[in-house]
Amino acid sequence: MTKYVFVTGGVVSSIGKGVAAASLGLMLESRGLKIAMMKMDPYLNVDPGTMNPYEHGEVFVTDDGAETDLDLGHYERFTNAHLSQKSNVTTGSIYNTVIQKERRGEYLGKTVQVIPHITDEIKSSIRMLTTGTESDTDVVIVEIGGTVGDIEGLHFLEAIRQFKYDVGPDDCCYVHVTLVPYIEASGELKTKPTQHSVAALRNIGIQPNVLICRTGVHKLGEDQRRKIAMFCDVKESAIINGEDISPLYAIPLNFKEQGLDDTVLKTLALDAPEGDLSEWREIVDKLAHPRYHVRVAAVGKYTGHDDAYKSINEAFVHAGIANDCKVDVQWVDSEQFENGTLPEEALKEFDGVLIGPGFGSRGVEGKVKAVQYVRESNTPYIGICLGMQVAVIELARHRLGLEKASSTEFDPETPDPVISLLSEQRGIVHMGGTMRLGAYKCELREGTKAYEAYGSKVIQERHRHRYEFNNAYRERLEKEAGLVVSGTHQLGEHELVEIAELKDHPWFCASQFHPEFKSTPLKPQPLFRDFVKASLERKKLRGA
Repeated sequence: MTKYVFVTGGVVSSIGKGVAAASLGLMLESRGLKIAMMKMDPYLNVDPGTMNPYEHGEVFVTDDGAETDLDLGHYERFTNAHLSQKSNVTTGSIYNTVIQKERRGEYLGKTVQVIPHITDEIKSSIRMLTTGTESDTDVVIVEIGGTVGDIEGLHFLEAIRQFKYDVGPDDCCYVHVTLVPYIEASGELKTKPTQHSVAALRNIGIQPNVLICRTGVHKLGEDQRRKIAMFCDVKESAIINGEDISPLYAIPLNFKEQGLDDTVLKTLALDAPEGDLSEWREIVDKLAHPRYHVRVAAVGKYTGHDDAYKSINEAFVHAGIANDCKVDVQWVDSEQFENGTLPEEALKEFDGVLIGPGFGSRGVEGKVKAVQYVRESNTPYIGICLGMQVAVIELARHRLGLEKASSTEFDPETPDPVISLLSEQRGIVHMGGTMRLGAYKCELREGTKAYEAYGSKVIQERHRHRYEFNNAYRERLEKEAGLVVSGTHQLGEHELVEIAELKDHPWFCASQFHPEFKSTPLKPQPLFRDFVKASLERKKLRGA
């Protein structure tokens, strides 16, 4: 019998529901349980694929090509849960499905309403997580996006309220993440926001079984615990202190010490042997006491929002663990290189440079200039998606003399489209219609940096892009510009370039795919790992 845990949030957004859900998943897996995870987002977009990273943060991509919320990245970094298209639904996707059913006449002429039709569709999407190969799932963890009290999330809350009566009280647990702010003037934590948040949840008909109280750097005292327990009707033992802890990966250990997993299992009437988190403790210890330190410049254009490149930041943390060093990542706005700032002035103090993904022409010329500096100064370089494309453009311009070489994304009239759409993609107008999304096989060439990093001839990595390397320029770039094509994917009659390197450079590797999506603390991504190693070696050579 599958059990269900629903994680809600109150008082403010970005309260930490995703990390709390992922931490619980980690603890339950350590106890031998198979879990599935899901995020429900209240916005009307069908998925976050077309949303601005400044507004929503990064778009996380699963193996099957689903464009999802960044919290799914937390789920994959903390757990072994298999995530797919089924793991993220939005208000838009639910309504879209219901409206399509109505148009097909599946409701037999009945008036279609939020209750029961929308709520039934939501519940159906939850049950879909445990069909087919996932039918042996022990616990499903569902995070509800947004904040209790928001009108836009009421249909999700109503659906999970009903779920308890569908499956029975012993098969359902509600975990509410809330805020207990510290008021400087009075010098104390205030529980009233939590009381109001739980009251709003109870007014909907949901009584939380567990409260995770975010308290900043402070801890709940006994008086606060008693007050919360009394006014919220939650046992003191089920009130978990969620103080801010660094690094992020120490949070599950904090929850473990307070018995969060025990409380949830007791609520669900589940027995499971005690878990072993020793590997996780070793990771946290390494992060707390690194032997070395490197500085990496990450050149991008969404530098004002930490979540815009969340998976890249975390992949550097994982690569640091593998190299026993702290990776200090500083995001550098590429547009400054178009406005007079020289790349050598901004980048010379760094041990390595990354150019990450992005869409649109803004900041691209600045990235091309940054690549030129990296290539000429022998600075270790890792390029991701657009980072590979601008590297190819830079080589074509400065080693082949094709001064106007570009991508047709940025300059449709370029005489040398070294990056372009495949012929069969042209003319497709729907956003996403030309996108290569999800996991694709890549064959590596022996003797290359990529092969050395992966130690395997065939790999699978995830993509999210529209434009490709133009093979019409491949021979010249390889023979005259020092380009090394180290990884390819066979797509019908096309051999697509997946990884490009430089022959005469200490470490220069750029991929069309997004390696950051599959990096975890226990399995650092090979390209990131070796890039950080090369950056560390450069730092030692410079005597820095």
